[in-house]
Amino acid sequence: MFKTFDPSRSNFPRDMRDSTSDGEFGDLPEWNLDDLYPSTDGTEITQDMDWLSKECPAFATDYEGKLADLDATGLLNCILRFEKIQNIMGRVMSFAGLRYYQNTVDADRAKFMADMQGAITDMSTPMVFFSLELNRVDDAKLDAMVAADEGLARYKPILDQMRAMKPYQLSDELEKFLHDQSVVGATAWNRLFDETMAGLTFNVDGEEMVLEATLNLLSDADRTKREAGAKALVAVFQDSISLFARITNTLAKEKEVEDRWRGLPTPQASRHLANHVEPEVVEALRNAVVAAYPKLSHRYYALKAKWMGLETLEMWDRNAPLPDEDNAAISWDDARATVLGAYSDFDPEMARIAEPFFDKGWIDAGVKPGKAPGAFAHPTVTNVHPYVMLNYLGKQRDVMTLAHELGHGVHQVLAADQGELLSSTPLTLAETASVFGEMLTFRKLLDAAPDQAARKRMLAGKVEDMINTVVRQIAFYDFECKLHAARATGELTPDQINAIWMSVQAESLGPVFNFMDGYETFWAYIPHFIHSPFYVYAYAFGDGLVNALYAVYAEGDPDFQAKYFDMLKAGGSKHHKELLAPFGLDASDPKFWDKGLSLISSMIDELEAMEG
Repeated sequence: MFKTFDPSRSNFPRDMRDSTSDGEFGDLPEWNLDDLYPSTDGTEITQDMDWLSKECPAFATDYEGKLADLDATGLLNCILRFEKIQNIMGRVMSFAGLRYYQNTVDADRAKFMADMQGAITDMSTPMVFFSLELNRVDDAKLDAMVAADEGLARYKPILDQMRAMKPYQLSDELEKFLHDQSVVGATAWNRLFDETMAGLTFNVDGEEMVLEATLNLLSDADRTKREAGAKALVAVFQDSISLFARITNTLAKEKEVEDRWRGLPTPQASRHLANHVEPEVVEALRNAVVAAYPKLSHRYYALKAKWMGLETLEMWDRNAPLPDEDNAAISWDDARATVLGAYSDFDPEMARIAEPFFDKGWIDAGVKPGKAPGAFAHPTVTNVHPYVMLNYLGKQRDVMTLAHELGHGVHQVLAADQGELLSSTPLTLAETASVFGEMLTFRKLLDAAPDQAARKRMLAGKVEDMINTVVRQIAFYDFECKLHAARATGELTPDQINAIWMSVQAESLGPVFNFMDGYETFWAYIPHFIHSPFYVYAYAFGDGLVNALYAVYAEGDPDFQAKYFDMLKAGGSKHHKELLAPFGLDASDPKFWDKGLSLISSMIDELEAMEG
């Protein structure tokens, strides 16, 4: 519950969309982090760290061993003090984390990030008692206080989330130990992974390239370049696979040990609890997607092979553009106009909220040496604003990524009024605004398609994105489920991990693919497996949810915009059942997921019909 800079909470995109930047896209914006702190050693951050160093032990002195004796007013005041501490910690760690992800190979930035993380961990140790002791308060007494005090009742969702972990709570001493050792445990292994990935270079026909640029070759129009990029990735991943296997083995074992001590029933249980989603809902989603592989990915990729004049596809053909695709670079100004236009068509207020991201240094768009790969939107703290990171390459996918991350940003701005403890949305719902923003942008572009060929390209691109969001992420989820189950029986060799990866790839992508030697190592670069185990199903959850939501919007619900903004403003204060009820939707209904999958299938139907 204490603040760190966790990139999984910053919404890394589905496939680490790729990038190297030059001036052809116009002037790409960079972050201005002054709204957090103007410097690493200035008065502002020094004062905040001094305040934390005094307030954290003072909080413990005032409340440790006393929570059970507080009345409703006293408990509310305690929570408000806790929330303020969380806000200042979050501000510090957001500043340190965002600076670090701008250049992960800069030693000074890495040191500052590590020093702040260590200091915040030490300061927060005396406060570990808070959730543990609160969970020992008699349920009936706590319920009565919440019912009697309107201010305290506002925090009921937080209290309920804490109590969901009550059965898995360890002793105070063990909880403090786990808290303290995290800096040299998972956090350290995460940092090793990030810095190793950022430092890798790939030799492509004599040119040394970073990861993003090399991954970008996999969607190049020239098949020889795609193959060269794939082989360069394989060469480096194979050389480094023992290290990535070591990181994966260690983190999986660490998780297994902690889960066992807590008595959690499955490796996935902690993720489901954090997401406030029932295991059976996730299982229904997973089963619906796996059952749909033949009518989605298998069918689409067979169609793509036909378009490309190939009997089989190599793995480097998966993200290839269509043969007649327009590869002209899209300028940053055009990308901005497209996304803000789509947002404004839905509701001018949505565009108004998004506009400052472009004008006030809230976006870092260019590709730079050492910069973290992919894209994310980080909410920082509720009295500042979110920041968006991109690696912009001027492709239509990059425009969609901009729409995606700005959707997160709009969501985070709207939820900020909930305050520090209630604004954070569970991962299953955190993708709602981002995927909806993508859908709005896609529909605007599709409606403006000048001819059937352009419409076909756009539909194919959207289908590929949805397959990456749904099929690929559920395959990732299955990979993690199998990997953690296998790791529970002993250390896994790189070959064993590779075999698990290939089992889910073959099943999800279908028989049209031929997998090159070395592709079995491609699990190694996926950051979600390292930073946040079992995160990935949230993308499929969000896509299915948005497809159902968009159907309600398309049907002409006159109050849709108001309901939608209310849902985003709720942040983490409501359960998914409560949030979806105004739209007549229920994610616990197994048939709910079929609606979203049917939308993808209908797009493939249209593409097939174009062949006739």
